[in-house]
Amino acid sequence: MFGAFRQRRPSRRAVLAGAATAGLAAAVGACSVPANRRHPQEGATAAPGQPVSAGRRAVLMQIVAHPDDDLYFMNPDTQHALDAGTRIVSVYLTGGEANGDNRVVNDPSDRVYDKAAYSSARHQGLRQAYATLLGLPVFTPWEKGVLGLRGGHRAESNTLVHNGRRVDLVFVNTAMHTLRGGRMGLPSLWEDRALSLPVVIAEGSPLRAAAPYTYDELVAAIAGLLDAYAPTLVQTLDPDPDIQHSTEKARQHDSEQPGYADHADHTAAASFAWAGMVRYVAEATRAGKGVPGFAVTSYRAYYNRHWPKNLPPAVLAEKAAHLKPYGGAPDWRCGNPGGCGDYNVGGKRPLTNWKGWVRSTHYRYPGPRPVVADEPDGRLAAYGVLGLRAVRWRETAPGSGRFGAADDLGGGPLAPVLGGTALRDGRQLLFGVRFASIAGRAGANTREVVLLEQSAPGGAFGAWRGLGNPERGDDRGRRIGSPVAVTAPDGRVHLFVRNADKGLSTRVRESDGSWGPWVSLRGETVQDGLGATVDGQGRVHVFAPGYDFVHRWTQEAPGAPLAPVRSGPRLPVAVDAVAAVGLPGADGGVQLLYRTLTDPRKTKGKGLAPAAPGLVSVRVDGPGRAPALRFDGYGPVGALHSPKDGLVILGKDTRGRVQALVGPEHRVRTQGVVPVDAPTLHLTARGPVAVGLGVDGAPWVWPLGSAAPPVRAAG
Repeated sequence: MFGAFRQRRPSRRAVLAGAATAGLAAAVGACSVPANRRHPQEGATAAPGQPVSAGRRAVLMQIVAHPDDDLYFMNPDTQHALDAGTRIVSVYLTGGEANGDNRVVNDPSDRVYDKAAYSSARHQGLRQAYATLLGLPVFTPWEKGVLGLRGGHRAESNTLVHNGRRVDLVFVNTAMHTLRGGRMGLPSLWEDRALSLPVVIAEGSPLRAAAPYTYDELVAAIAGLLDAYAPTLVQTLDPDPDIQHSTEKARQHDSEQPGYADHADHTAAASFAWAGMVRYVAEATRAGKGVPGFAVTSYRAYYNRHWPKNLPPAVLAEKAAHLKPYGGAPDWRCGNPGGCGDYNVGGKRPLTNWKGWVRSTHYRYPGPRPVVADEPDGRLAAYGVLGLRAVRWRETAPGSGRFGAADDLGGGPLAPVLGGTALRDGRQLLFGVRFASIAGRAGANTREVVLLEQSAPGGAFGAWRGLGNPERGDDRGRRIGSPVAVTAPDGRVHLFVRNADKGLSTRVRESDGSWGPWVSLRGETVQDGLGATVDGQGRVHVFAPGYDFVHRWTQEAPGAPLAPVRSGPRLPVAVDAVAAVGLPGADGGVQLLYRTLTDPRKTKGKGLAPAAPGLVSVRVDGPGRAPALRFDGYGPVGALHSPKDGLVILGKDTRGRVQALVGPEHRVRTQGVVPVDAPTLHLTARGPVAVGLGVDGAPWVWPLGSAAPPVRAAG
């Protein structure tokens, strides 16, 4: 019997540590995390059926390496969550002090190496940025305090509340550049059993002394923060960045780690965050509290430099504007003794920087969520990942638009996005990427593709099954993308993942249920965000965004092997996932919908052309041309063909609101809970619906059929 989704209240242990800071408890809202306790085996997977707990009040926790990682790589998502009233808790694992030199770019004055001052200036920059995000003056005062963490550790906390919205900044502040064996701080701590990493005390901080961290102590501290704040959504950086064979000079200039498209601190911070989440879930289930009901989103970082930029001008301008107060300037009078921001980031520099980090917001595990299916009785079923485990919600009644408690399907720890497809008999298949192990100190760090198969339509599921990994070796195996699956009319299921070489790999389930081996489809270098469909002839097609055009694989005839299509005109460049719609009729072909660049010629290398707000609409393998469509916004879109409503498109407008195009009619979801990533478009017997996973960890439904009102809000 599957467990119910239980309401979870914030921990009663949320109090300030130490008598010296007790008087600030009401204003700062800091937390004292319980002392470290013996934890279960990391990465162990409990059987399905655990109670799943949830906090219905949305709390977003960001766990990053440096001050500004959230502003560069997670916005505008953070801003939209905050605008909707979500509480924000940002945890910064390093002090961001670098070498202590805080100067405006090209400033000829003498260098001043002051790590405590530079860390303090970056903290102040964050206070300035989040004050403006709340709509307050840039120098608005914050409440400062000291936060007690597990194991006797302490961190500086800053809190600002305005009109019911709240931001908490938590500065763990481990040293960035304490060299030991020629390595840096946080990455070294992840790898080295013997290392003890000191804490940087920022100038002007209420924190006067702090103990160094071991590997286990930092994992425990993160787990304790998760337990104390009980987030409904956790945002991390990329634990498994792309293999990137850029030049050594470019890596040094960008601070990329050798061989990988990201800063080593980002990778280590994300790895610690995932290890902390695994421990948090294991401790909660072991203690009988139920599986904590939080979703996760992980973000690419320096990856943004290497690929076409995906934010259109209006969204980009607003995102960059929030880095200006973070950067500040030397002549600002903010009252902070260490300085008034990270001076090399202020002004117009985020937009003029050739690295282009600010110009994109990419998800490490892209794809719409949740997976949506039809139950035999007409209800909707939604499948997602909460507490790193798969869950199922069912509609309370057909067409009610309301979901009941979540069933725990186990399988964790899973990456945030599931893939899914239905067999011809109506049974559901779910696919995920499992963190089979994630451990530092030279421990195993492996990923595998896993499958959950339904035993009968609308019924229970069997045991999770491992499908292996298309890559050999743990390091290459970590680079795979989100699974995408499609069922062909002949009963075969085609499973696709982006592989470590940035190509495409596939595995096919035969109609008798047996699986063939992993096969590389080769092709060119592509991003994640695959679009797969079946055309009216029964042929499978899959598309992927590349550097300068959309790549395509297809079958010459139904049942034939897929192969890359190299002839014919190239499809225009895509900056996000490609939506592929198989059109009805034997000669209907496939229609593609996606966003492109304002100037498609500027793609590789230093290309800084922003994304175009409109859509590319292309028809392949069918008669006629795709109609021109007006659907301004940003991010990936979903699309389907409804027999009654025609082409239906789902996406976000430039303000981050969910919007839809139903035939010629444009609709906007103006109320309800903000979605995590991209919602899902699904065709029911009653017409098309959008189903999203909210930042509160619960699904919502928005009816879109011709019988629905022109503008309908649901949440």
